[in-house]
Amino acid sequence: MTKIVFYKSNGIYWGFEEQGHTGYADEGQDILCAAISAMTMLMINAIEVAYESEADYSVDEDTTNIRLVAPVALSHREADRYKQYAVSGLIKAYYCQLVELIDEYADYLQVEEVERTAD
Repeated sequence: MTKIVFYKSNGIYWGFEEQGHTGYADEGQDILCAAISAMTMLMINAIEVAYESEADYSVDEDTTNIRLVAPVALSHREADRYKQYAVSGLIKAYYCQLVELIDEYADYLQVEEVERTAD
C-alpha cells in the first residue's frame, strides 16, 4: 500500500510525503503506481520550472519514499501571493485527485492530511 500524507498549515497545502509500493500489480504493470509517480513528478516540475520556485524534495527509489516541501505556498516564506496561491492550489489538486482514486483503489492507497507548521 502507498500512504501519502499532505501537510497543511491554516488550510494551506505546502507539502507531502509518500511511502510504500501500491502492490496493485507486478512491477512494470502497476498502473496505480505509474499514475502516482507521474503526478508526483508533475508537482516537482511545475513548482520548480513553471512557477520558478524552490521545492525541497527527496526521492528514494529503493524504499519508494518521496518527500516534497514547498514553503513558497506559505505567506511567511513568499511575498508573491500569486505564487503562494498557485503552488498551494497545485498541491491541493494533487490531494483531491488522489482522494478520487481511493474509490477504486482503497486497498492500495491511503491519503490523509495533517496540520503542520513549516519552519
